[in-house]
Amino acid sequence: MTAPIGKREIAALIPHAGAMCLLDAVRFWDSTTIVCTASSHRDTENPLASGGRLDAVCGIEYAAQAMAVHGGLTAVAGRRPAAGYLASVRDVACHTARLDLLADELEVTATRLAGDKAAAMYGFVVRCGAATILEGRAAVVLDAEPPA
Repeated sequence: MTAPIGKREIAALIPHAGAMCLLDAVRFWDSTTIVCTASSHRDTENPLASGGRLDAVCGIEYAAQAMAVHGGLTAVAGRRPAAGYLASVRDVACHTARLDLLADELEVTATRLAGDKAAAMYGFVVRCGAATILEGRAAVVLDAEPPA
């Protein structure tokens, strides 16, 4: 088990800045799995909120950021991807309608299922306490040209 890391270290590993850096801490990570926590779903100024709501499907972005942090933490020195893009999500199941109504912190787990230097497939789960809020799989393309 690795030592936990905080928001400053997370922000250094992903391109998201300010309020768009949604994760607070990494509790655990190894070569295949990362477990992060977040409280930003309760922030009334959350950049993903619309009309005063933060729909549960926004949990996909929390999971994508966990995947990006995992990629940065597990990259071989000097071989960290310059960019990564969420290419697709599959088998997504939302078990609640909104994140902003959840009082406890979110636990975001991403597990690398397969991949190489050009792409990765992750399974993800977003939980609040003992409840599973959102789960699914995601494909990430690494070092691709940005979308037009």
